[in-house]
Amino acid sequence: MNAIVMMVLGLGAMFLGYVFYSKFIAEKIFKLDPNFRTPAHELEDGVDFVPTNKYVLWGHHFTSVAGAAPIIGPAIAVIWGWVPAFLWVIFGTIFFAGVHDAGAIWASNRNKAKSIGNLTGDVVGKRSQTLFMIVIFLVLLMVNAVFATAISGLLIKFSSSVVPVWGAIFVALIIGQIIFRKWMGLGAISIIGVLALYALIWAGPSFPIQLPETVMGISDNAQWVLILFGYAAIASLLPVWVLLQPRDYINGLQLFIGLILLYGATLLLGPEISAPAFNSNTPEGTPSMLPLLFVTIACGAISGFHGLVASGTTSKQLDKETDARFVGYFGAIGEGSLSLATIIAATAGFATLADWEAVYSSFGQGGVSAFVEGGANIISQGLGLDVGISETLLTVMAVLFAGTTMDTGLRLQRYIFQEWGNLYNINWMQKALPATLLAVGSCLLLAFGAGGADGSGGLVIWPLFGTTNQLLAGLTLLVITVMLVRLGRPMYYTLLPLIFLLIMTVFALIVQLKGFYDSGDWFLMGLDLVVLVAAIWIALEASAGLTKLRKEQKAQKQS
Repeated sequence: MNAIVMMVLGLGAMFLGYVFYSKFIAEKIFKLDPNFRTPAHELEDGVDFVPTNKYVLWGHHFTSVAGAAPIIGPAIAVIWGWVPAFLWVIFGTIFFAGVHDAGAIWASNRNKAKSIGNLTGDVVGKRSQTLFMIVIFLVLLMVNAVFATAISGLLIKFSSSVVPVWGAIFVALIIGQIIFRKWMGLGAISIIGVLALYALIWAGPSFPIQLPETVMGISDNAQWVLILFGYAAIASLLPVWVLLQPRDYINGLQLFIGLILLYGATLLLGPEISAPAFNSNTPEGTPSMLPLLFVTIACGAISGFHGLVASGTTSKQLDKETDARFVGYFGAIGEGSLSLATIIAATAGFATLADWEAVYSSFGQGGVSAFVEGGANIISQGLGLDVGISETLLTVMAVLFAGTTMDTGLRLQRYIFQEWGNLYNINWMQKALPATLLAVGSCLLLAFGAGGADGSGGLVIWPLFGTTNQLLAGLTLLVITVMLVRLGRPMYYTLLPLIFLLIMTVFALIVQLKGFYDSGDWFLMGLDLVVLVAAIWIALEASAGLTKLRKEQKAQKQS
């Protein structure tokens, strides 16, 4: 089939989902109120609580959640065929991710911008809160440690991306000052920022930068990991308007331009999809599609990490409650569009089936490299751009998003330590700097403790990211569902996705558990058991809590 058909069907469905379904959810289910005084105004402090233009906030939210995961997941999952990956991304975005993201912003906004972990204690119960905090910590640990490894690998493989990646930080610092101090209109500064970013991308291949292979026994990969965590620590302590907001906003515009280039090249070139629709010839060792598809593609369909961002940073910057629809639901649409582009690049970016099979020779292959290489081929042939420039453009896109996710992820991990400090009355842990050092230290401990000298330890527990992340999404949907029931509103728009996620997560954990047992990987097997117990616990808590609420409401009506 021609990739144009996939593109038109996918983008068309997501457009209709935003226009109609998100409007229904926002007005009839969440009942977003433009006159509600948001925490950004009520608790404004100029650091974390800052009322923000919805387009700038969309840029922050979208780029924070759209890291490398919506590229990695779909680019791996197409090994089962492009049709299953395509359907899960489209329907997951419309009926799962959009509702989940907008709902998390709404729930947090209505509760003093509390994080979803803190909110669980108030809405569901203290036992669930304890469980939630552990799951959140695991997800953030995985995201931060793995994305540092992924970024360092890309910076080493594509040295032409180093100048634009780090140059973008200085561009964002300047733009942050201009936006905050209102020295220039948003439209003009947007154009200037994007032009500066693309000038850096154009210059990148002319000024490739490579670190020494070893410095005092530290490999180049480990050097980048240390540099990245040093940067992320500083970024997480700065007021959001200084770096986080402007960097995310410009990256959001850059992504949409990158997507326009990729989709435009697809439209002009009209490449045929070389990958099979349903792959009956998967390599040996490939797990079953059901249920692994639904945890391999997390970001891009639905992701618990989005709930952390939505309630951890986004809700603290929401100017009007009605902005939650654009920021949350349309943010999910943006990520779905990135995943759809990834599927096109990883299936239509190779000339023949043999070329595609050479890349997908075993499960886990593909990933960002397949996206960059396949997408660069489409852009180069469709638009006539140099292959090197095309590769740099897509690599910078992937690295910048992974980097913005690290910025936000480390800030969120700092919040977790501060919340633990509040919960257990540990005064020093409630302060930003000690909490940040604990966040960085825990990530580095995983990166170098489990991964050795190259700092790739996050990859050790990455096989459980998908299931843990989907468990987190289930917990977020549980909080939203309980709130809806208490308000007497329809709950099925969040309850049905919750049930589906819990079933697939438990199923996947059992499948993975057998795989870890067969391979003798006792560490991952033990961690799998912990997450499995947590998933079952959540299912029981959800069932008991919702049943109790319904009985109470029924009794009130009868009396």
